[in-house]
Amino acid sequence: MSDKKQRERHYFGTDGVRGRVGQEPITPDRVLKLGWAAGRTLATADGTRGERPAVLIGKDTRISGYLLEAALEAGLSAAGVDTYLCGPLPTPAIAYLTRALRLSAGIVISASHNPFDDNGIKFFSAAGAKLPDDVELAIEREMERPLTCSPSRELGKAFRVADAPGRYIEFCKSTFPNERDLRGCRIVVDCANGAGYHVAPPVFHELGAEVVPVADEPNGTNINAACGATHPQHLVEQVHTHGADFGIALDGDGDRLVMVDGHGRIYDGDQLLYVIARDYQRRNALAGGVVGTLMSNLGFEQALAQSGIPLLRAKVGDRYVLEAMVAQGWHLGGENSGHMICLDKHTTGDATIAALAVLRALIEQKTTLAEAAAPVTLFPQRLINVPVQRDWDWRGDEAVINAEKTAVSSLGSAGRVLLRPSGTEPVLRVMVEARERALADLHAESLAHAIAVAAGQRL
Repeated sequence: MSDKKQRERHYFGTDGVRGRVGQEPITPDRVLKLGWAAGRTLATADGTRGERPAVLIGKDTRISGYLLEAALEAGLSAAGVDTYLCGPLPTPAIAYLTRALRLSAGIVISASHNPFDDNGIKFFSAAGAKLPDDVELAIEREMERPLTCSPSRELGKAFRVADAPGRYIEFCKSTFPNERDLRGCRIVVDCANGAGYHVAPPVFHELGAEVVPVADEPNGTNINAACGATHPQHLVEQVHTHGADFGIALDGDGDRLVMVDGHGRIYDGDQLLYVIARDYQRRNALAGGVVGTLMSNLGFEQALAQSGIPLLRAKVGDRYVLEAMVAQGWHLGGENSGHMICLDKHTTGDATIAALAVLRALIEQKTTLAEAAAPVTLFPQRLINVPVQRDWDWRGDEAVINAEKTAVSSLGSAGRVLLRPSGTEPVLRVMVEARERALADLHAESLAHAIAVAAGQRL
């Protein structure tokens, strides 16, 4: 996205609109207006078909989902757009169902891995992909217009999609080979008290596994609370308690995956993506290489290189990973946080489908997760957020440039330095990766101090 387009944005970030419920822009009136603006934009886009646009709305398990769902539905109806409501379902389920039902767009009400008192709105196109930049900008421009209401005869209607969970379960199962099953596996599935609570465990159970679901009792406020992919120690404890072979942890909206083996070892997105990539390579199904991000671990990149698999680094954010995958014509991409995209199976990141891809690799190769991921020696990373003034030109500051050059020169090929501004808060993120933890800490702290002094801030 160009810098000009980025400056024009007032509501959309890299993954929709997100914030604290009750504060701009996640307020009832603003979300109603967003629904109306999206509806108006979609109605214009669909006008050539001579059909009334229809949009699918899904959500995670946050208590604020009821409020925002009603506001969105009202806004879309005022714009003359029909809505299909499917209740709590993972983000990737909405992407799939939007495409399967041939709808104009899909909307997910979720703040992903954030605490329950945050929430957000993100959109999928009719093809099940994130909305193009020009469509998001068109919605923003429509937000600036006065809200109007369609004539009563033209108001949108609302429908309930009763079989949505079952449709998604069958879709996930279809990505696993018919001749394989999970019999003999005991799997703990940590649902993060989120959107996957009633669909992820049945997928693995119906494929033959003995499933122990945990964090599968959402109450509106316990989503991501000391559980799920952002708190993997909970999964470790549950795997030990139940004597499981594997642990699978989702985040609140079901698109992020962390796994644990029977010994309680945690495997992040880089390690799991390596296992999947090597399996694709073994089956001659790997198209080109793998797309990662600027945060992908250097050890992951080196392990892929040893197998002759190239890694292309995109900007941080799954939409940028997907854009690079499409541009390259590659099938695999993801982030070390656990977002993984198998583009030959789905149009977006899906934790359940990624877990099935890992399990398939282990079953067909008759190996363990530890053995399959062993070539990836993760370098220790140190991340420090340095407060800075918004729009501060850190790239043009000589002291920062010299400090960065010093760190890069000192580490050489045994490490990596990354400076990047946050897209959501006034901080400059300093990441240093090195073979030894002490070196990563030393250079990260030195660089962060130099930036803070140059920016006139205190750490």
